[in-house]
Amino acid sequence: MAFPNSNGTEAGPWKLAMEDGKPIKPPVTVKYTKLFINGEFVDSVSGKTFETFDPRTEEVITGVSEATKEDVDLAVKAARAAFDHGPWPRMSGSERSRILNKYADLLQQHSEELAKLETWDAGKCLDMVQGFDLPEAIGNLRYYAGYADKIHGLTLKMNGPYQGYTLQEPIGVCGQIIPWNFPLIMFFLKISPALACGCTVVIKPAEDTPLTALYCAHLSVEAGIPPGVLNVLPGFGATVGAAISNHMDIDKIAFTGSTQVGRLVMEASAKSNLKDVTLELGGKSPLIVMDDFNIDEAVEIATVASFINMGQVCLAGSRVFVQEGVYDEFVKKIVERVKKQVVGDPFKRGVQHGPQVNKVQFDRILKYIQYGKIDGANLLIGGHSLGKKGFYIEPTIFNNVEDDMRIAKEEIFGPVMSILKFKTVEEVIERGNKTIYGLVAGVLTNNINVANRVSRSLRAGTIWINCYLTGGSEWSLGGYKMSGIGREFGPFGLQNYLQVKSVITPIHDSPWL
Repeated sequence: MAFPNSNGTEAGPWKLAMEDGKPIKPPVTVKYTKLFINGEFVDSVSGKTFETFDPRTEEVITGVSEATKEDVDLAVKAARAAFDHGPWPRMSGSERSRILNKYADLLQQHSEELAKLETWDAGKCLDMVQGFDLPEAIGNLRYYAGYADKIHGLTLKMNGPYQGYTLQEPIGVCGQIIPWNFPLIMFFLKISPALACGCTVVIKPAEDTPLTALYCAHLSVEAGIPPGVLNVLPGFGATVGAAISNHMDIDKIAFTGSTQVGRLVMEASAKSNLKDVTLELGGKSPLIVMDDFNIDEAVEIATVASFINMGQVCLAGSRVFVQEGVYDEFVKKIVERVKKQVVGDPFKRGVQHGPQVNKVQFDRILKYIQYGKIDGANLLIGGHSLGKKGFYIEPTIFNNVEDDMRIAKEEIFGPVMSILKFKTVEEVIERGNKTIYGLVAGVLTNNINVANRVSRSLRAGTIWINCYLTGGSEWSLGGYKMSGIGREFGPFGLQNYLQVKSVITPIHDSPWL
């Protein structure tokens, strides 16, 4: 499809915020670009490399070793040896906790370099990485470090002359595949509970954003994590991801990404060794604005829900349902609010909206903007790309959106908000649930009865009332329907990496049976 609003058009209210009109030179050096297997950085077996790009300029940052199936085999072999014979699963929980907390200390010490590397590789705003992503990643690691010595079984009162107890044991070698939108957060969301439980890990970072994962692999050695316990394999989904999913010696797989790829991961698990699977997949989440809620606060919440991280969030509240009594006022105010978004170089302080991660995502978002126009939605603001270089797209809002339009049904994963009008609570519950997804939802209302009814009725794994995208290491994240299987974060995340074993023995001649 040809895009009438091609790169270079600046029809909206935004001009790219740059330093003296030019992208800022990244104040960081890339140090680690090889595979990390068995505690060492090594070249891939094939010797191949791939390039990772700066989304601001479309220029190559560096070449990175490209893992293949043979490298997966080597990493799994190292992880299996570390699990079956190494100290990590046999170590006391308190000692694992000490090492993981030291790891968190090292992340804190190197946080400035990590934040700049993340901004360069992913196009994420430096302010957000330093204020949110890194604290969340470090907090997640400390949270699970605190659980490492608190994993206990139960004693069982048996029916008959027996005693029983349960053990919670690490599940084994874990394959993990993470996306590019929150590289640091996703890296530690996956490895932290696995390592706390005593598992070993083979993790594939996204090919678009491998650099911070490799840096963190380096820090794991300094923290004292033994060789083979953590292995990091940059590469592509069709090769590395498929090899991890199909591998007969991997006991568990955890994947975050699209529903389409999640299906492939699950199929591969079923066809190989029926490995345990956790999937956190797509979403098309409703944010419901009732007419009794403060309109200015609703506008602020909706702006964050749709446009944080350039809309590259599986939890995005991109279907904004607004009750008819405040619909016109909301539309007017959200347009004025979004005009104030600062779009530009993510290294520049105060920028809220940087580039999309890559050309594929850039083109996909522009395609959906065209779909919105073709299907009859009204483009209120945005809809254009910005600048002559880089993957910048204006924050975009459509209203007069209908439920059957593509922009209302399909996950765009970009800065596109759809505003839909509704009349009654009954109507919005039905329409909110009219989706293949069920990841999260939000409702803004001052009526506790409405809040309770909507939160109980919407089929989603998380419901926010009078807020959105709030949470931390303690909550549970996971979806209904085609948004995934299982839950992550909090104590729920631990259960993904543990198996329960019952042990039963006879007791003879006891007077207390």
